[in-house]
Amino acid sequence: MRRTLIIAIIAIAIIGIGLFVYFYFFANKAGVTVAPGNITLPMAGQGTTGNEFGTTSVPIPVTARLVKISVGPVVPGEIVTNISIATTTTASTTVNKSSGAVVNYIERQSGNVFTYQTHTGTITRISNKTVPGIQSAAWLPDASFAFVRYLSGDDFSTINTYALPSTSNSSGGFFLPKNLVDLSVSSTSILTLSSGVNGSIASLEHTNGTNVSQAFTMPLSSLRVSFAGNTQYLAFTKPSATLAGDAFIVNSSGRFSRIVGPLNGLVALSSPSGKWALVSYTQDTAMQMELVNTATGEEVQLPVATIADKCVWAADDSTIYCGIPVNPANNYAYPDDWYHGVIHFSDRIWKIDVADRYAQLVLDFSKETNDSLDAEALAIDRLNTTIVFVNKNDGSLWSYQL
Repeated sequence: MRRTLIIAIIAIAIIGIGLFVYFYFFANKAGVTVAPGNITLPMAGQGTTGNEFGTTSVPIPVTARLVKISVGPVVPGEIVTNISIATTTTASTTVNKSSGAVVNYIERQSGNVFTYQTHTGTITRISNKTVPGIQSAAWLPDASFAFVRYLSGDDFSTINTYALPSTSNSSGGFFLPKNLVDLSVSSTSILTLSSGVNGSIASLEHTNGTNVSQAFTMPLSSLRVSFAGNTQYLAFTKPSATLAGDAFIVNSSGRFSRIVGPLNGLVALSSPSGKWALVSYTQDTAMQMELVNTATGEEVQLPVATIADKCVWAADDSTIYCGIPVNPANNYAYPDDWYHGVIHFSDRIWKIDVADRYAQLVLDFSKETNDSLDAEALAIDRLNTTIVFVNKNDGSLWSYQL
């Protein structure tokens, strides 16, 4: 017993001495920091968090023409505008060297607005107003406001449409009526659609939300609408693979003229002038696409096919750019399964020349990035220099110099 007690006392003493040595010589001393061997720039969309605005250089991930602007996700719906890039040639003379493109887009997580300048490769956050859960955005041509749509309520059954200023210095935003079915914007007006058991009512109002007037009514309750030039509108039935749909041109007096249909899975996209409508539909479960002259009814079958929502018109009606799926499976319901995320495509970007009626491959995304592209929300600047698109697979935003 006595021997055991002595051994225990010695052990406790040794432990005490060890603790004293540690705290005296080592505790509270600066630790060793290992410097990183390689430091990479943040991808676009990173490095600008917090409440202050910031600018981040965008690394070129693939080529000088193809740039991954945002890792994502972003809100589908962005706008590309042009600015003049000036250079001073003498002490007193400044001349315009060229035109650059600026991409305005909204970060999905925060609702903050960002701009990307193609000629400098920089991203700047220009608004920090938080609007989480935005589903889509429609921009005014001057990029001053984005009309964003999001859900609210306990069961997320209320559709809100809010005019979001693109910068914090802009005048305050405003709400449009709740539960709008569809919305389209031009430089001077907003076209909205509300629906009920008695049909649909389309309304016009100024871009500041004033001077509301009725544009037209229709007994159908499931419609999509858009501007088709300055004096008419395009309306088509909500697309479904199992139901035959129709597309109509509506004049300023509210008179409907059917331009195509009935066709299953019909989606229509008006050209800026309203002269043409790009129409996609399904036939025997395969996607088809054609051009329709809205005045004459002339139909031009196209050699490539996709869903018209995966396309964008050039400002002068001359060309269309589309995400064209590579070998899409025919055992899906188009466009329903694509809208619902049941099917994802592997796209290439094609250019369709309307005047000469040919299609030309512009971008083989998979060869440039070793990844797949499911293009949506395509946008292009008025000078046809830059096309941007969202990759539906991960929500990332890309630009490509044409």
